[in-house]
Amino acid sequence: MPIASPLSQRRTVVALLLLTFATGLVDAVSVLVLGRVFVANMTGNAIFLGFLFVPGTGFDLTAAIVAVGGFLAGAVIGGRLFRIFGEEDPRRWLTMALGLEAALLLALAGLAGAGVLHYDGFSKLVLTVGLAVAFGVQNSTARQFGVQELYTTVLTSTIVGIGVDSRLAGGGGGRQRLRYTVVFVMIFGAIVGATLTHLFVAPVIAIAGVVVLTSLALFRYG
Repeated sequence: MPIASPLSQRRTVVALLLLTFATGLVDAVSVLVLGRVFVANMTGNAIFLGFLFVPGTGFDLTAAIVAVGGFLAGAVIGGRLFRIFGEEDPRRWLTMALGLEAALLLALAGLAGAGVLHYDGFSKLVLTVGLAVAFGVQNSTARQFGVQELYTTVLTSTIVGIGVDSRLAGGGGGRQRLRYTVVFVMIFGAIVGATLTHLFVAPVIAIAGVVVLTSLALFRYG
């Protein structure tokens, strides 16, 4: 069953939208800089893995495999944190989960910015798996609230909801504003991330970390 948020419904939505924005930021970096791989949207990587059986596609399948594995590991960690702390102390659970995500993002940004990690070779895989773990934690945390539109790393069900519940489909149009907002926020995050990668890369990841910390602060103190 979904867990009750420690915040009001409106503030919960704002906090989850911040995480959605962070997804757009970092997936822009992963696709444009790390080589056509998603670290948050696993549906895209599942398609890429299908190319494993078709030679000559030109995709870095190692990166896709690493991303899926890292995301799954992050989801396991996030699920474990929820089962240990979630029902007993939701604020503590959210602080630990989002704190872990933010720490990963900021650490990776720092290592990349200092030149310890690069955007090719083995370093690229380290960045990919680290970022994927972070967003696996995020998704497994956000989904505990049971807000289907705000799992924060995927839009498929949100876009389906826009169509199914539209007036054209004979629906009542409920929750459409939220759905459109979620889609806009992720796209806007991707626009910002893609634009900034022309100037720098590591700071984009750091910005995402700060955005996650903002969401954490809202859950903790809001």
